[in-house]
Amino acid sequence: MSLQGRVAIVTGAAQGIGRAIAETLAQAGADIVVADLDPSRSQETVKAIEALGRKVLNVKVNVADANDTKAMAEQVMKAWGKIDILVNNAGITRDGLLLRMKEEDWNLVLQVNLNGTFNCTKAVLQPMTKQRYGRIVNIASIVGVMGNAGQANYAASKAAVIGFTKTVGREYATRNVTVNAVAPGFIDTAMTHGLSDDVKETLQKQIPLGRLGTPTDIAAAVRFLVSDEAAYITGHVLHVNGGMLMV
Repeated sequence: MSLQGRVAIVTGAAQGIGRAIAETLAQAGADIVVADLDPSRSQETVKAIEALGRKVLNVKVNVADANDTKAMAEQVMKAWGKIDILVNNAGITRDGLLLRMKEEDWNLVLQVNLNGTFNCTKAVLQPMTKQRYGRIVNIASIVGVMGNAGQANYAASKAAVIGFTKTVGREYATRNVTVNAVAPGFIDTAMTHGLSDDVKETLQKQIPLGRLGTPTDIAAAVRFLVSDEAAYITGHVLHVNGGMLMV
């Protein structure tokens, strides 16, 4: 699944799943745009990609700001002349039961997770359609399909990302732009490190494979969907959850 010569933008690439995706695509031969709200946090990702012999751009972007995402796309086009791959990974949580959820926490999660996906996708579609080639992968979530108590905002945003994925996939298939989603289950990242051992044990009992996922599990799925081997797949949601949810 070689990505030699491809240019890939990965948002939220400073850590966790985003970093694993960026490094995995670089290992496959792609040059990487490491896009994050705080570029200083991306230094380890940048060093890892450079060590693989790939070109890398470290770009500051607030995905919730349409002007920022447009400027990012323009910067990449100016530097490298094309955009082949976009991975919409940037996301946040602001958990709480609905009656206690602050309106600003609802809005912020939707702005980053959903509006951010919209903004970045819109920013890259023009160069992708012009070159008649593009691979877009949106990182959704298992909770966008099954729901999760205390995460009404996050679940709503990820369910919306799934609907967005299918619609944009239909709209741009004739331009050879595929749009798919990966829906991770519970992954061992900074977001889950705060869980107690009891909660983690309870979660693992619900997972047939008996473990939390790793960022590289998600990165491998993304690598497949952006490769030429997945050229006939669009509008699809690939569930990577250890069997916790089978659809």
